Amino acid sequence: MESKTESQEQEYDADGRQIIDGSLLEGGGQILRIAAALSCILHIPIRVKNIRAGRDKPGLKAQHMTGLQLVASLCNGKLDKCRLGSLEITLDPGPIQSGQFLADTKTAGSICLLIQVALPCLLYSSDVCTLHLQGGTNCDMAPQIDYLTLVFKPMAEKFGLNFDVDIKRRGYFPKGGGEVILKSQPVKCLVGVEITQPGELFQVYSRSFVAGNLPEHLSKKVSQSISRAIKQNIPAAAVEIKQESMKEVSAIGSGLGTIVLAETTTGCLLAGSALGKPRTPAEEAGTAAVKELMEAIDSKGCVDQYLQDQT
Repeated sequence: MESKTESQEQEYDADGRQIIDGSLLEGGGQILRIAAALSCILHIPIRVKNIRAGRDKPGLKAQHMTGLQLVASLCNGKLDKCRLGSLEITLDPGPIQSGQFLADTKTAGSICLLIQVALPCLLYSSDVCTLHLQGGTNCDMAPQIDYLTLVFKPMAEKFGLNFDVDIKRRGYFPKGGGEVILKSQPVKCLVGVEITQPGELFQVYSRSFVAGNLPEHLSKKVSQSISRAIKQNIPAAAVEIKQESMKEVSAIGSGLGTIVLAETTTGCLLAGSALGKPRTPAEEAGTAAVKELMEAIDSKGCVDQYLQDQT
């Protein structure tokens, strides 16, 4: 029998699990999420080492732990070494289940990142799945829930995905406490999609929101700053601008944010988003979101950098 090469020997541990190096590329949580989802879908046991080695504080945080535990429950798998700060985990997946599942970060950990790791697995379940998710809906360093519903979801549906997202309550840093229910249908076959023509910009839509103790007029200030920035960057006659301002009193904690969405004649969706910061004028969130949107528009691409990463 031929002996394995050194590179092949490094790919699997003594128990036959495929080894994933979490320090690759930016060394963040995305490698962990992708590895866990693929392990579940392909029924391949994995060992992920050097988890989040590229971050200032390496290892698992509550959000990553919750995501891994959710995947393990979705596939009736065995998950080991999943604890705060752990630099390594193993996952031995079983068959993908259907039904209802609960995942609670117990912090302001991103609900959208929980969806990122779980949704690919749900596509291969045998029946309807319902996820009850708790954590942060609008967080730094993660997609806002509004981006998921307004940009990611419409694009995912082009590929044949069928899921609904119900935002029961928003949650912000540091308290979290947001609640989202996601219901998904299994997919028999994903559909190929060709998106190669950016088209012409014809509509800009913004959603600005405040929650908790912040006054409602702040969301209107954000909307006004967005209107000014859009008119400065895009000829007024070229696009229709639609805006929505909202106040949510049921949120746990206080927060402010916005998303600005541009749609083209070929159905492309580009977006920019921002959250308010303490002791910073609310209008700056609107200006920052438009700046991010204009960077996507000026790139002449069919998707923005975040949708490219997520799809």
